[in-house]
Amino acid sequence: MTDVLSMLPQLALLPSALAVPLIVFARRRPVLRETWSVVAAVMQTAIVAAMVPVVLSGVAPVSRPFALAPGIPLELRADAAGIFFALVASGLWILTTVYSIGYTRAEGERRQTRYFAAFALCLFATVGIALAGNLLTFYLFYEVLTVAGYPLVIHRETPEAVRAGRIYLAYTLGAGVALLGAVAWTVTLAGHGNFVAGGFLRTTAASPATLWTLCALFVVGCGVKAAIVPLHTWLPLAMVAPTPVSALLHAVAVVKAGVFGLVRVAGFVFGPDLLGDLGAGQALAWLAAATIVLASLAALAQDNLKRLLAFSTIGQLSYVVLGVALGPRDAFTGGVMHMASHALMKITLFFCAGAIMVTTHLDRVSQLTGIGRRMPITMGAFALAAFMLAGLPPGAGFVSKWLLLLGGLEAAAWSGVAALLASTLLNIAYFAPIVVRAWMSPASPTAITEAPATMLVPLVLTAVAALAIGLAPDALVPLLSLARAAGAGP
Repeated sequence: MTDVLSMLPQLALLPSALAVPLIVFARRRPVLRETWSVVAAVMQTAIVAAMVPVVLSGVAPVSRPFALAPGIPLELRADAAGIFFALVASGLWILTTVYSIGYTRAEGERRQTRYFAAFALCLFATVGIALAGNLLTFYLFYEVLTVAGYPLVIHRETPEAVRAGRIYLAYTLGAGVALLGAVAWTVTLAGHGNFVAGGFLRTTAASPATLWTLCALFVVGCGVKAAIVPLHTWLPLAMVAPTPVSALLHAVAVVKAGVFGLVRVAGFVFGPDLLGDLGAGQALAWLAAATIVLASLAALAQDNLKRLLAFSTIGQLSYVVLGVALGPRDAFTGGVMHMASHALMKITLFFCAGAIMVTTHLDRVSQLTGIGRRMPITMGAFALAAFMLAGLPPGAGFVSKWLLLLGGLEAAAWSGVAALLASTLLNIAYFAPIVVRAWMSPASPTAITEAPATMLVPLVLTAVAALAIGLAPDALVPLLSLARAAGAGP
């Protein structure tokens, strides 16, 4: 039985790894190519889901297939935090793949084989990040994700897309250098890089100056993908990519990998106690609070719908950073939980934006007058996801924000609490006009219909799932239990 369990983390990587060559070999048969994409997503989700009850029982399956360096194996460990992230990413890959099929066909996208292969490689890297058991394994998959995301950012190969791709690489590869330095230094100080609940650097004899510098390197290394201000500017530029790519960047893979990296650093490398003793946790919380407010203010000024959603993502991601920086268990749990809450709601909003683009070729808020009367399902899902994202009950956003507020009050982190409350008002301020314009204004005279079913069904399912999680966070999938287990400490 133990041997079977130890194989599961490796098996979780297999579907997406096999999907890449299978998609390439099926390049002349689009239906087969798309079938491989869907089958891989379903299989990966099933394998990850099979590990959930095992992990909740207190067992963390571990695989060490080979060594990355002397004394440092490639280690895959299915703990609560990793399974939480892997489950969210894998599950949403299914819906994003189905949505992508409808989108690429409707838009007549070129280079679809490269598109679907890069998608699969991104999910391979994302699950590798989620299940990484040590820092070097994490770094390996983190950099694979950086490279795999590039073809998606430049997919249309316009001058604007190529420029956005160059900036994306400059930011993410530069951050990778900082992260590699942090990983090597940590292993030198501690003698290992294995993730330990509650952290392991507190047992070293490193000076506060050394630990502060190390923390700064980790924040830069992970903070670029997490889009912490001022490391965020690549993300709005990347919105030139097709809308399903934007959904992947914001909800499933790239930016979630960044905040998950900070979850690992705060909870499993430094630990909340050491961060608190250094004062680094407070500094990171201030940075997160500033990002939440500044990004929300920037969203208010946007007319392009995808750019508005991009700045919204920047602010919402720092909910996770704030939660893991504060220290109390409720805050940490709320931060981890918000990874799923935000993923479901933001992917719904991007799906809706893509449906509007495919059907009407409109991408600006000022152009959406009366569109809710012509696309009621799409804009109904948009309105539901938008107000849940603001943290209004009973959506998934309320569950994570409530826990964050409880943790902030326990830590007496008044700036964090104020940022969360301000964010609620600012979210309503930039989403409400879109909903009002869509529903309350006269209907557009142009005949508009809903997007194809392959696009419409995924956006409805993600909106309903976000509502269901708000009503019963552990009913169908034990996300809240996994989040609590991730924040339980040693």
